[in-house]
This record gives sequence, C-alpha cells and structure tokens, in this order.
Amino acid sequence: MKECNQCGKCCTKYGGDGLSVSASEIEQWEIYRPDLFSYVRDGNIWINPDTNKQLEGCPWLQRVPNQDKTTCAIYFDRPDDCKIYPATIAQMVEDGCEMLEAKDLAKPKQAQNTLNMIMIDSRPSYEPE
Repeated sequence: MKECNQCGKCCTKYGGDGLSVSASEIEQWEIYRPDLFSYVRDGNIWINPDTNKQLEGCPWLQRVPNQDKTTCAIYFDRPDDCKIYPATIAQMVEDGCEMLEAKDLAKPKQAQNTLNMIMIDSRPSYEPE
C-alpha cells in the first residue's frame, strides 16, 4: 500500500452531504470553532451560511497551488467521519483510492491488516468477514 498522495478523492466524494457529525462535535465547534459552526444547520454540516443551501463539497478542502494535491484546512478539527476514513479496502476500491496497489487487490485481507496499522491512531481495527 502506498502512502496517501493527498489526491482528495475521499474528500470530494464524501465532503458534501456524505458526512455525519455527532452532537458533541457540533457542540465543540460552537464553543471553540465558530467558523466551522457557521456551516452547521439542524445537525447537518457544510450548509452555506449565506444561502442555507447544502454545499456540494467540503468548504475546507483546498488545492495545493501548482501541485496535484489537496489539504484540509480543518484537519485537527475535522469530523470524526473524516478521521476514520478509510475503514475498509472495499471502500478504498469503490472510491478509487490511489493508495492501493495490485498486491493489495490480490491479498485484500493482508491489505486490510496493513490499513488497520496505518489507521491505528484514528479508529478501531476493522476485521473483514
């Protein structure tokens, strides 16, 4: 498995209405990150504060100038959904994740173990069925 190359595919796919947040996350944003909280309406995130319409993408995803990379402007305060991604090799395949290599596809259980080690500080290990 390759290191993440910051292609942004995951953020692009899930960055609009594809994320959920907990009440505690919203409460933390309200207290400590009013800039993030301004994009919350009725428990939903990434609502345009000016129009009250759902944004199609994450407002915090930024392209790195002159590079084919993206960064997260709220990385340390991003939703838990973002922190635990990716959970499974199947999810990475579905999303076209560029971290995957042919050997990962040939041995998905071994690849899942590798992914679990990479994500050990972000989420519990996922055990495929």
